[in-house]
Amino acid sequence: MSKKFRSTALMPYLFVAPFVVSFVVFVVYPLGQSVVLAFMQTNGPKTRQFVGLDNFSWLFTQDPDFWKSVLNIILYTAGSMLIQLPASLGLALLLNRKDIKARGFWRMIFFAPILVGLVFVAIIFGLLFAPNNGLINDALYQATLMFDRVIPFYPDGWVFDREFRWTAEYAMPAMIIASFWMYVGFNMIYFLAALQNVSKDLMEAAEVDGAGPWQRFLNVTVPAIRPVGTFVVLLSFIGSVQLFELPYLLVGPDGGPGKKGLTPVMHLFSKGFDAGDLGYASAIGWLIAVVLFGVALLQKKLSNPGTD
Repeated sequence: MSKKFRSTALMPYLFVAPFVVSFVVFVVYPLGQSVVLAFMQTNGPKTRQFVGLDNFSWLFTQDPDFWKSVLNIILYTAGSMLIQLPASLGLALLLNRKDIKARGFWRMIFFAPILVGLVFVAIIFGLLFAPNNGLINDALYQATLMFDRVIPFYPDGWVFDREFRWTAEYAMPAMIIASFWMYVGFNMIYFLAALQNVSKDLMEAAEVDGAGPWQRFLNVTVPAIRPVGTFVVLLSFIGSVQLFELPYLLVGPDGGPGKKGLTPVMHLFSKGFDAGDLGYASAIGWLIAVVLFGVALLQKKLSNPGTD
């Protein structure tokens, strides 16, 4: 084998070497370390003691905060999906109509919130929900003053409490409203893309057969966009399980009063970086990863029901 041939054969490996080295250093090695840590009790990064499955056992049987965070994320996921997905599909159907003027402009308006990021969304809605000088409290206060003056049967002297703390009393609805504002346009784009691929021939054939708008939607549109709908549901679920920045900034690092806004990732962060128990935090992280992996497999099965 000539020297020139050997150098030519090595060139592809040299080109991919930076990626392989980066992948091993920044992905494979941390993942391996987190697996090891999940079976350790740690007190900071330098103190480790092998404890076997004790972290997982404690997680399932002795940690009420973790189960509180799981319940919170179930409520958040259910609430946000029940509101976001129908609204996203409705907006997509509306903005897919050719008789809507300035469709591009409205699509941009609804999609724009996703560009600002969750940190800015938390700051914006933190200001909106703020007690005393928040826009929502001030609007409700002014409205009740007006009702008191113009409505004859309005309770005498009843005005809204301007110091009401929305994020403390209603942490979950506040998070759902904030995420709705951010993601409804983002999911709308997926549905819009799916609607572009609905067969016009099938729609025309259904119309010729006498099918009304609702029947065409159920029998032609829904089957055509089902794979995208399943993907959007999966994407929303993964995003919900990984929720961290929004509740951390909106309701506080501890989840607020009663831990109403605590999420599993916030609990992981608290155990790992506030309490210094990286082993327990790794156990939480791997449990979340297993759940997401199972949901991804379920999504694949639902998207391709005829294949294994």
